[in-house]
Amino acid sequence: MHNRTGIRRTFLAAHRRAREWRMVAKALLSTRHPVLAHLIPIRRCNLSCTYCNEYDKVSPPVPIEEMLRRVDHLARLGTSMVTISGGEPLLHPELDAVVKRIRLRKMMAGLITNGYLLSVPRIQRLNQAGLEHLQISIDNVNPDDVSKKSLKVLDRKLVMLAEHADFAVNINSVIGSGIRFPKDALQVARRAVSLGFSSTLGIIHDGEGQLRALDEKERAVYGETQKLGKKSFARFNRFQENISRGKPNQWRCRAGGRYLYVCEDGLIHYCSQQRGYPAIPLQDYTREHIRQEFNRRKTCAPFCTVSCVQQVGLLDNWRSPQIDSSQMEPALLTGGRDHGAGLFSPAGTRDRRA
Repeated sequence: MHNRTGIRRTFLAAHRRAREWRMVAKALLSTRHPVLAHLIPIRRCNLSCTYCNEYDKVSPPVPIEEMLRRVDHLARLGTSMVTISGGEPLLHPELDAVVKRIRLRKMMAGLITNGYLLSVPRIQRLNQAGLEHLQISIDNVNPDDVSKKSLKVLDRKLVMLAEHADFAVNINSVIGSGIRFPKDALQVARRAVSLGFSSTLGIIHDGEGQLRALDEKERAVYGETQKLGKKSFARFNRFQENISRGKPNQWRCRAGGRYLYVCEDGLIHYCSQQRGYPAIPLQDYTREHIRQEFNRRKTCAPFCTVSCVQQVGLLDNWRSPQIDSSQMEPALLTGGRDHGAGLFSPAGTRDRRA
């Protein structure tokens, strides 16, 4: 039995890796499609981490018919990968159908979860739906009033994943703003590696998605975690070194073009920390919008800590210099707002604790 499981997982891992390389090749050959979209099926979360501005306590799940329409439109735009996030996406009662639709439309399927709602049957359903990547962020070893996403609570969930998941699992440990015990990140990373998972380290941003330099203890932990474990695409990221020192990064943010953030209301935003820009309904989003935002300089980019957007940006940093909104032809400007000329706003306007 264990032999068959090992063979199946080896095959699936090889197939997944081939799809990832095809995704990269497609991105290098053409800039006219999104590489990654984050899709929000529900804003509600079962936790209340004090540093998080991406949840509320009241929002209902997006109806499944609408979720499937959104997946279909992302496919029409040529999107390579869709990662489902939240809120807590496992609260959506028909999440498996969304994953299946993503795979049916030939896109890679990922999931970001706090892990609390995972069980063996739930993991098996995700296997059957065709999930390819799952990430859990663990903030500390023991729960505190900042975050309940602790290794003590989630370790048994990690063991379940190691034993039953056919998809790739990444454990993201964190340091930075609000995290009291930086060394916890190293313990979390070591546990992830011991279970055969990839491990990444996230530097927590402030309420506006901007960085705060790490102190000496935090930098020591950062250095140790970078030496651990097997590599993943998420670790090919030189941005972290400058972020850890509080220095700006010179890069070309392609949010709105190569990366899309689709909120629960079905609007396209640059990222989770710049909700409100450009705020165009997904069903109205076109390849012309993609071209426009690919070329637009984002003033928040130098001090950004949103690693998924930075990772996508690596594919295009070597080409196509960007321009300010003021230099763009009027026909290329998105109606209603100038999104690149001035300062960007904090994430969202909704009361996330309501």
